[in-house]
Formats: sequence, structure tokens, C-alpha cells
Amino acid sequence: MAIIVFQHWGTGRPGRVGHTLRDHGFKLDVRTPNLSEEEGGRPVPIDLESVQGVLVLGGPQNVTDADRYPWMRQELDYVRRAHALELPVIGICLGAQMIAHALGGQVGQRERALVGFAECSLTPAGQTEPVLAGIRWRSPQLFCCGQEVKQLPPGAVTLAGNRATPVQAFRAGLRTFGFLFHFECDRPMLDDLLGEAPEMLAAAGVAAEAVRQQADTHYADYARLSDRLCVNLATLCFPFHEKLTA
Repeated sequence: MAIIVFQHWGTGRPGRVGHTLRDHGFKLDVRTPNLSEEEGGRPVPIDLESVQGVLVLGGPQNVTDADRYPWMRQELDYVRRAHALELPVIGICLGAQMIAHALGGQVGQRERALVGFAECSLTPAGQTEPVLAGIRWRSPQLFCCGQEVKQLPPGAVTLAGNRATPVQAFRAGLRTFGFLFHFECDRPMLDDLLGEAPEMLAAAGVAAEAVRQQADTHYADYARLSDRLCVNLATLCFPFHEKLTA
């Protein structure tokens, strides 16, 4: 039994959410479908047997370019099937956009790219969502995105959003969650992310050093709340009785 993790670039690791899931006794099966076999890539699984859930991470790709990427179309189909089986499906940034697209929502370009710390604002639905228990109604979160969810899938609910980013987090069905912010990053991973995103920084009109200064201000708060979110996901979304045993 394992949680399937889709990783789309070297910098976009499972990070703190991966550590939390492992600490809670879950095994991660990391797949890198964007890489060829010669590059050490691991493709999208064929089926969902012995799968406890799916974690879809971020990446530099765009959902609107799915027609260019056979692996992305396969991954979108896998997400769709996992959701239909009511398995836990968690998406971060690109992963959240892929979930929205796979389930019938609409994803498109932001008016301006967003890179850095911005206020995450819980909606009334988010304020009463168990997965967000202990998360302040307004808190700093890390964003690095050029696209956004323009329209949620049918039946999905916005859990966080503001005027600048109407959909910051959402839930679809019982156990499918999308987060447009990067709560998985520790500080070294944050620095790696900025080092790998010069074009995104330019599109956002912000310097990497300015984001690092934001991190100096907000990181302790961000890390504490992100750890809480990871624990909530590990304990509320995934099947306790199917954890690994010592």
C-alpha cells in the first residue's frame, strides 16, 4: 500500500508534507512522469490497486499545455479516476490546477504572476473545514504561480481566496483538496524554488531577494501553520487502518 506522489521537477519535492506522511506511517511511491525512462523517470501507474491516495505536486508546466504532454494527460486521467473512487487526492499549486482541470473546472493565466508571501484568507466554508482546523482565518502563505483556477469544478467549494486570487484553496467531494499555495516548503526548499524561477519572478515583477526578505519576516508563522495543515491532511484524509506497521 502506498500514496502515489506525482513530482514534476527536481525542486518540487514532497517536502514537509512528505515528511509528515512518512512520520504517520505511510509509504510514498514517487513518480516523475515528465521524465523519460532514460532520464530516470517513473511513469503514471496503470491502475489504482493498493493505492491509499494521490499527492500531486507543483511544477513549471502549465495545465493549459496538456495537449503537448502525453504524460500530463495520463496523470489527469489518473487523478480523475482516483477522485471517482473517493480516494484522498491532494494537489499543490500545479497539482491543484490539474485537479481543477481534471474534474471539469477551468484554469487560465493570471493577470500577473504571483511570487512570494501573500495573505491566505479562509472563506466561511474554509473556517469550518476540519482539514483547516487550527489555521488562522488570515495567514501568510507562499505562492509561485502564473496560472490560476478561473472556475471550480462542478460541486467544488472554495476554502480560501481573496480579491487578488479568488481561489487559493478548494475541496471537491469528500477527500479531494487543491491548494494554490506552497505549504510543503522548508526554508532550503523555498530558496531552491526561487533559484529555479527567474522567469516567474520577472513576470511577477519581484526580485528573489525581496521574497527572501518576506520569508525572514513570515517564515516561522508560515512553517507552524503549514505543519499543522500537513498533520491535518495526514490524520483526516488518509486511512488510519492501512498505515504501515512496524
